[in-house]
Amino acid sequence: MLGAIAAVSVMMTAASAGAQQVKHYRFAYDQPKTTGYGIVGDIFSDRLKALSKGTMLIDQYPGAQLGQEPQVLQLVKAGDVEFCISSSANAATLSPQAGVMSMHFLFRSEAHLIKAIADPEVSKAVKAMIADTVQGARVIALSTLGLRSMYAKREIKNIADMKGLKVRVQATPTEDTMFPAYGAQIVHMPFGSVYTSLQTGVVDVAENGVNVYLANKHYEVAPVLSMTEHEANNSLVWISDKLWNSLTPEQQGWVQAAADEVNKTEPAKAIELEHQSQDQLRKIGVKIVTDVDKSGFIAVADPYLDKLAKELGPHAEKVKDLIRAIK
Repeated sequence: MLGAIAAVSVMMTAASAGAQQVKHYRFAYDQPKTTGYGIVGDIFSDRLKALSKGTMLIDQYPGAQLGQEPQVLQLVKAGDVEFCISSSANAATLSPQAGVMSMHFLFRSEAHLIKAIADPEVSKAVKAMIADTVQGARVIALSTLGLRSMYAKREIKNIADMKGLKVRVQATPTEDTMFPAYGAQIVHMPFGSVYTSLQTGVVDVAENGVNVYLANKHYEVAPVLSMTEHEANNSLVWISDKLWNSLTPEQQGWVQAAADEVNKTEPAKAIELEHQSQDQLRKIGVKIVTDVDKSGFIAVADPYLDKLAKELGPHAEKVKDLIRAIK
């Protein structure tokens, strides 16, 4: 009888220990879950749950519930949030060389973008760049929301249409250089302020991916989407060093394998979502300008590719060269 009691006690202790091994981790991003960021979150969450046999569970916090990207990046660095997604432009607030990922016309097409972001060598080079320049957090995957285009109350059919317009841009050296080169004035503001700024005329133009434009209802105040496709809407998936260093080698392997799945499969899914979003926008009456003459933009932007990458640093140059070499 004593033996039976002891056996039950051991089983209960083991069950309790097993239950304690299940842990939840916060995964933050500032776009709605219906965007490509939600695709990233779901791929990562599902793969990590499967690999860890249900012991590592991701709780997603979309829509800037835990703060805008620059703030969440600081929380991840401090170890107060475990995972996040940031645009490459916001990553440049921590590592200026990350601005290379948002250089204008670096990506020749959607097909080129899909291949480049899914390329293991590009991913490896970006991770090395962050490892050398950022403390407190590391990048485990790349992803994309497609190509960025401009939206306003008017059409932008060529570079001449940019003259004097106030454009909300991401606060990076790349953006601050390129939009004035097109003849526009730049305005910095958090993403959450873009809607009202377009509505009130604080800015004339904003730019982002098609699905982001749709999901955040920016078409209500800027009903003309001009497909300039001037840069990629790339993003990085981060983990706090505090969490990473607390994991066993096996757990680190699960996390990286789940992140690799994001890197490999998310880009194509994101582009598919962009196309679906265009169809939805057309159905609700948004004017989509597809015959933008990009030649003027490209002529201005092309000389800056090598110049800006060199100014950003050696990691940026390597990433730029790897991306341009992809056919």
